[in-house]
Amino acid sequence: MFTPTIEWVNGRIRLIDQTLLPNEFKKIYCDEVSEIWQAIKTLKVRGAPAIGIAAAFGTVLGIWHSTADNYVDFETELKDITDYLSTSRPTAVNLFWALKRMVKVAQENKSLTVPELKERLLAESLDIMSEDQQMSRSIGKYGAGLIENGDNILTHCNAGGLATSDYGTALAVMFSAHEMGKQIHVYADETRPLLQGARLTTWELMRAGIDVTLICDSVAGQVMKEGYIQRVVVGADRIAANGDTANKIGTYMVAVMAQQHGVPFYVAAPTSTVDMSLKNGDQIPIEERGAEEVTEGFGQRTAPEGVKVYSPAFDVTPAHLITSIITEKGVINPPFNVNLKRAFL
Repeated sequence: MFTPTIEWVNGRIRLIDQTLLPNEFKKIYCDEVSEIWQAIKTLKVRGAPAIGIAAAFGTVLGIWHSTADNYVDFETELKDITDYLSTSRPTAVNLFWALKRMVKVAQENKSLTVPELKERLLAESLDIMSEDQQMSRSIGKYGAGLIENGDNILTHCNAGGLATSDYGTALAVMFSAHEMGKQIHVYADETRPLLQGARLTTWELMRAGIDVTLICDSVAGQVMKEGYIQRVVVGADRIAANGDTANKIGTYMVAVMAQQHGVPFYVAAPTSTVDMSLKNGDQIPIEERGAEEVTEGFGQRTAPEGVKVYSPAFDVTPAHLITSIITEKGVINPPFNVNLKRAFL
C-alpha cells in the first residue's frame, strides 16, 4: 500500500512529485544537488521527515563525484554542499538535523579514504531513512492507543507516508488504528493555499480504505461545534523545548477551536523534530512563501494583480493548547519543558 516517497537508486534520488497529485502519480529523478534543492523548495518533496531524508541523500549526491584526495578538501566540499542545501527551506528542523548528522559522521570517520567516506555517508543516509520508517510505525502504535472505536478525527495538512519515508506521523496514528480494526472517520482540512489536505491526505486515506471527508479550512470550527470531532491529530515541522509547535499555517486556529470545544489536540512527530536549542516557539523561523501561491494558485488567478499578500507557510501552536505529543518513544504529556527533555535522556 505504501509507495516509497523517496529512494536512492543507483546513484540517483528518485522521488514522488507531490505537486502533481492527485491527478498524476509520477516519479522523478534528481541527479544534481541543485535539483534536490529545487525539489525541496518547490514542495515536490515535503514534510519534515521526508525533507530530512532528501537532505541526507542530497549530501551524498553532492559528494559522490568529488575528486578530493584528502579529508580537508573533502570536508570543504561537504560543508559547501550542506550549507547550500540548508537554504532550501528554513522551518523544518529535520533538514538541519540531517545535514548536521552527515557532517558529524564525516568528521568521526576522517581516517577513511575519500571513496570509503562516500560509502560511509551513503550508509548513514540509508540509516536515516530506515530509522524514519521505524519511527513512523512506533508513532502509529502509540498514537492508536489514544483513539477510540468510532472516533471522528480532524487533521490539517498532510503528515502521512508522503511526508516521511513510510507510514507518516499524524496519519500513522490513523493507519494503525484502522489496522487494529477500529472504526474511524477522518475529516481532512483542505489546507490552503496549496491544498495538501485536499490533494494528498485524502488520496492517502482513500488508498488505505479509511473513511474520509474533505472540508474547507473554515469549516473546522463548525464540525467541532456540531460535535462531529472527538480528536485532532496533526504533524509538526519543528517543536521547541517548551512544546510550542510549528506546523502548516492554519494549525494554530484549529488548536484554538479544539480547546474552545473541549476536543483533545495531539501533535504526532519524531523526536528529531524537537529542537531543544530553542526555548520557545518565538524562536522558530517561519518561512514565507511567494505571493503567486495565493493569488494564482495552480495557474488560475483568483485575486487582482498587484494586491499585497502575506503568506507564511507555518504558524506556531502554543504548548498550552496541546494535549500530548506522540513520538516514537511514547506519548509525552505536559509539562513539555520537563518531559521533552526526559525523552532525550
